[in-house]
Amino acid sequence: MVFDKEESVSLVPLQSKGKPRVCAGCNRRIMDRFMLEALDRYWHEDCLKCACCDCRLGDVGSTLYTRANLILCHKDYLRLFGMTGNCAACSKVIPAFEMVMRARENVYHLDCFACQLCSQRFCVGDKFFLKNNMILCQLDYEGGHQNGNSADQAL
Repeated sequence: MVFDKEESVSLVPLQSKGKPRVCAGCNRRIMDRFMLEALDRYWHEDCLKCACCDCRLGDVGSTLYTRANLILCHKDYLRLFGMTGNCAACSKVIPAFEMVMRARENVYHLDCFACQLCSQRFCVGDKFFLKNNMILCQLDYEGGHQNGNSADQAL
């Protein structure tokens, strides 16, 4: 098995004519109408599972990950081996699998991505401003606009 690799998972029909396929998970003959092809082998749909959460990998997407002899779903791969960081607003750890917002080099929890003066949440298309590493809405930015490190951006 290849270490630290992203692999595709394909659902393929069982060919009635031809060589019988054996499942790489249970070593039994595959008799189902469909089988999964991954890691250059064939699997029953119930046999290709994440080593951590036991989810059926054919059901959660078309990608699996391998590392340290483990077959993993995307979420568990990131949880175990992904990079974590800290939120620029609250300084708490952001798990590697969590969705984030970014502004320049800063990373934020989705809930923390709001004006840091008035707590206004931003919607898609809203302008926000980054001044002295603080996220500001347009009103607070214009009300306290001084020369400094500022950059206006839109979501």
